Amino acid sequence: MPTYFYSSTTRDGVIMEGVIEAHDEKSAVNILKNSGVIPLKIKLQKNGLISAENFGFRSAKNEVLTFTTELHALLGAGLPLDRSLNILAEITENKKMKEIISAILRSIREGSSFSDALEKHPHIFSGLYVNMVKAGETGGVLGVVLEKLIDFLESSKELKDHIFSALIYPAILVITGIASIIVLVTYVLPKFSVIFRDMGTQLPLPTQILIVFSNIILSTWWIIILIIIAGGFALRNYLKTEKGKYNWDSLKIKITGDIILKLETARFCRTLGALLKSGVPLLQAIKNAKDIVGNYVISSGLDKISAGVKKGQGIAKPLSDAKIFPNLALSMIKVGEETGQLDTMLIKIADTYEKSLRVSIKKFVSFLEPALILSMGLLTGFIVISMLMAIFSITDIPF
Repeated sequence: MPTYFYSSTTRDGVIMEGVIEAHDEKSAVNILKNSGVIPLKIKLQKNGLISAENFGFRSAKNEVLTFTTELHALLGAGLPLDRSLNILAEITENKKMKEIISAILRSIREGSSFSDALEKHPHIFSGLYVNMVKAGETGGVLGVVLEKLIDFLESSKELKDHIFSALIYPAILVITGIASIIVLVTYVLPKFSVIFRDMGTQLPLPTQILIVFSNIILSTWWIIILIIIAGGFALRNYLKTEKGKYNWDSLKIKITGDIILKLETARFCRTLGALLKSGVPLLQAIKNAKDIVGNYVISSGLDKISAGVKKGQGIAKPLSDAKIFPNLALSMIKVGEETGQLDTMLIKIADTYEKSLRVSIKKFVSFLEPALILSMGLLTGFIVISMLMAIFSITDIPF
């Protein structure tokens, strides 16, 4: 039976930690609740495994989901906000997050609202997070809003983790391939060239080309590094301009096909749907959702939506005029507006396109991996064959 590490608290604020055996995480939570404590954190024990969490590598920003989940559990158990935050400040392991929670607690005790206290830490809590909390405070449904925030953060994290895990193998493949080629060209090949030069043999043309290329790299490596650094700075400055961001994001859309479009559609719709469900006004929700969109081309196309809403056009027509989202998403948004269930329909659109995105990423990676393997294989093979041709040419040396 799996063993779970747990952190819990009593209604008096006494922190309790320990381990418990249960069939699954849900069973562990029920056992703790039946024992009269409030479960805060349940984590499966993984003996012998090394992870970033074991060494405290997680940043404060990555702790937001844990903070929201634990706060929701405490408030749901009937504890007041200040006591809940005080408990979280005590049990949080991340030093930076502990300081932030303590600062939020101080602001609340000084008379600030919870949302205003969160707003003082924009590098941790996004505008979307703050506005949803503000809507929950205004409507007296903070617990419900925190639950919706948990769903939103979990969906976003799951999607991000899926994209990262899908691309990590191609990234490792490229890095190792480039490293192998650099070693061959800058270390192995010069050793061979010295041997053949001493023998006085005429090298094959491919080998001569490689030797010339190797000599250029060895003699001007510092110039190449300076050019790369200067080019990196120049590209970085160019991408900070509106034209640069627009051209770069346009190129990304052309390269990845519909992957970027599906990603931004899901991201925008989930954000807007979560905000509207939490009671955030439509104009403010659109502004926050637009800020979540990472592609400048798509973000620019969303600028006219607020103007359309102010004119009473809703969002379906301005989005259709912008021609940035897929037709299926636009049709579903239109139906959502007509039926008065726009928030629910937006969440459904996000679910649909996140599933479709996973399929598209899988197809893209299944094409990318063999393409990278073939490219690296051709380059490495060319180098090895050129060296073998030089070795075989030894038989032509007159003795």
